[in-house]
Amino acid sequence: MKKAFLFLGMVAVSAAAGGVTAWTLSSTEGDRVQYVDREVERTPALGTHFTSYQAEQYPDLTYAAENAVQAVVNIEAVQQVEMSRRGGYGYDPFLEFFGIPQERGYRGDDEPRYQERRAGGSGVIISEDGYVVTNNHVVDGATKLRVKLNDGRKFDAKLIGKDSATDLALLKIEATELPTLPFGSSDALRLGEWVLAIGSPFDLQSTITAGIVSAKARQLGVIPNDFSIESFIQTDAAVNPGNSGGALVNTHGELVGINTLIKSQTGSYVGYSFAIPESIVRKVVVDLKEYGVVQRALLGIQFRAVDQDFLDSEGKELGIDQIGGAYVAMVVEGGAASEAGVRKGDVILAIDGVKIAEASTLQEQIAKHRPNDKVELTVKRDGKVKQIEVTLRNKAGKTELVTREDVDVVEALGGKFADAGDKLCRQLDIRGGVQVVGIKADGILARARVKQGFVITHINDRPVRSLADMQRMTDKIRSIDGVYPNGRAASYTLVE
Repeated sequence: MKKAFLFLGMVAVSAAAGGVTAWTLSSTEGDRVQYVDREVERTPALGTHFTSYQAEQYPDLTYAAENAVQAVVNIEAVQQVEMSRRGGYGYDPFLEFFGIPQERGYRGDDEPRYQERRAGGSGVIISEDGYVVTNNHVVDGATKLRVKLNDGRKFDAKLIGKDSATDLALLKIEATELPTLPFGSSDALRLGEWVLAIGSPFDLQSTITAGIVSAKARQLGVIPNDFSIESFIQTDAAVNPGNSGGALVNTHGELVGINTLIKSQTGSYVGYSFAIPESIVRKVVVDLKEYGVVQRALLGIQFRAVDQDFLDSEGKELGIDQIGGAYVAMVVEGGAASEAGVRKGDVILAIDGVKIAEASTLQEQIAKHRPNDKVELTVKRDGKVKQIEVTLRNKAGKTELVTREDVDVVEALGGKFADAGDKLCRQLDIRGGVQVVGIKADGILARARVKQGFVITHINDRPVRSLADMQRMTDKIRSIDGVYPNGRAASYTLVE
């Protein structure tokens, strides 16, 4: 197959006052190059397609790029992975050739073998003494973390804390006087505003790409957590594998987001990239640094965004005929909303004056707060609008802050869960429960050899009727009781 090459030529034209100097090539006297000056009279129409260049009116991204890149790091995550014993684990064909038997004890099958698996990502230095923010999925499961600075220095990193619900993590390296990125305001971002994505795509450290803010408050349903919080900033800055955990900065060089994922059928950038907004990042980082855990505030409702689909399916029946807000489908008994007087059927129009246009906006506004914080809801009820002050609560239904000793039971179990339906509960003759629909490799369920489909009915001898019950638990898990779909009851006791 022939290869076609296209060479692009350029004619240099120098603009002068009242004329142009053109370069011409003469075919006489040895083909010498001659420069011919000629005056060109501009017609009024000639200049109407152009505007004069005014530097202050155009974005200059160099300041933001040259400063912000110094605070973005490359992260190497090392995992110790147990090798599979299937398919002749420990088998030596040399011994087999000479007829030497390979017994189980001889091959050493009783001792697990491990290999290192390495992955890469990015991070952002947010304090001079070495705190680095990145994505949870960059560091999840790692046994060793290594941070490489923009100037080439490398440091071992300690994991301070992580939060799978927002896909954020906080690391610490032992260094001082480090370059940092100041926080900007993701709330102040405007559609079409220029932003830079900085990270290490394909292990190419300190790579900078530019784009605009394409959308805000995107909810994609991609964070693998039953209580995930998603309100992504969408941009068209090129982001590829390795950019995860890197910085999204504005033209002032301020951190407005953490680049997290791309939407692509190929696995590489095709025009869409998404970042966690600074408003969530800042709050999660402060919580992890001060408390070691995220202080999750809950409103205590189940809701649906009032969009066109909602109006078409349920609007007429419920008497709702305008798009906008969040319809309260259920109020958790004893929760923050319930105690404040929010009712099923209310439509939440705004939180602290921020208009609720989609579900992700409500999630983001609540995610900024901690238990015992107060928020003001603008609620529409029976055609009238009223203000309701709500004191937010933690997952246990209390206003106190949680501590390191308080356990996120859902996170500790390591799985995906769903409420057991009425039909399954009748079949198993139980009053309620939570079914395991997925199991993660590093959680309690995996270590206890719990199988998918198991219905949890008790944790630490306390009844579990629903996901809400499980979410409110904060004690360390000692025992799990339940039943499999075939009716076989099972109990699992955790031994330290």
